[in-house]
Amino acid sequence: MTVSGLKLPNLRQLRQFDRVWLAILILITVLLVVIPQQGVISVQFAIQNFVGILPFLLMSLLLAGWVNASGLDKQLGRVLQGRMTTVITSAAAFGALSPFCSCGVIPVIAALLAAGMPLPAIMAFWLASPLMSPEIFWLSSAELGLGFAVARLVTALGIGLAAGFATWGLERRGLFISPLKDSAKPCGCSAKRSLAEQPIVWRFWQDESRRASFWQTVRTTGLQLSKWLVLAFVLESLMLRYLPASLVGAWLGGGTWWTLPMATFIGVPAYLNGYAAIPTIAGLIDLGMSPSAGLAFLTAGAATSIPAAMAVFPLVKRPVFIWYVGLALIGSLVAGLGYSFIA
Repeated sequence: MTVSGLKLPNLRQLRQFDRVWLAILILITVLLVVIPQQGVISVQFAIQNFVGILPFLLMSLLLAGWVNASGLDKQLGRVLQGRMTTVITSAAAFGALSPFCSCGVIPVIAALLAAGMPLPAIMAFWLASPLMSPEIFWLSSAELGLGFAVARLVTALGIGLAAGFATWGLERRGLFISPLKDSAKPCGCSAKRSLAEQPIVWRFWQDESRRASFWQTVRTTGLQLSKWLVLAFVLESLMLRYLPASLVGAWLGGGTWWTLPMATFIGVPAYLNGYAAIPTIAGLIDLGMSPSAGLAFLTAGAATSIPAAMAVFPLVKRPVFIWYVGLALIGSLVAGLGYSFIA
């Protein structure tokens, strides 16, 4: 079909086009036509944030490719068997002290999933990491007080440990045995190699099949994460424009019984930059917002921000994803309730 000499794709070609990239294209086109200024802002926002996370993404993709091509992933799986308590505890502690934000941790999670890391340990790291970092701790201490910063640190450790051990308990009862989606699982020669014990090949580039496995992992995982992150950043730009953090926080003022649950549930879809959110919440607390609601909102928002959730959604099966969101909700609510008794 042609329109004014321009050849348009037919329905069959559109069906073959990746639906996520198609959604991004349609969304940006609509914005540029209907709200040109916002369309430009959204494109710039997506590019700037993607460039900002690109170093983390590239490092994690290279790590995932190297782990898979060398056979290290199979050895890690064997080494970690039977030591789950230590692994979960270490993962939660490392996550709470790591410098990764809610977006920066996603490539790391993808690499760990692809490497066959036990899901309980991944879940502990997954939920603890975006909640706290050395920079977040000191900034929280300066803006919200040392007590609030310590509460955030304890929350990160507590949610990480609870998530890891709860996942382990369900896994031992037969749940989450195969957490990865079929599209995210290794295939071909990689799958065949996983059936037999093999030594780690550190210089994998000397083997043609392993080189192919390396680039396949980098390419497939990179494209998968990139499209979801771009879409998430475009949506985030719209949320920041039409649903600013100050407006959301104003709804959470007061001391009614529903303030804390509302802060938790609103925090899940609402993305807040970990650094920018702190002075915003500090100002709202000065205006009357309860510190416990602020803690619940920051925790839920950091653990399940839109970029983080959308980037991992195509990697894991739906029950695992729902479990992750549920843990973030419950953990944030419990943290807020606990802090309300001491704040």
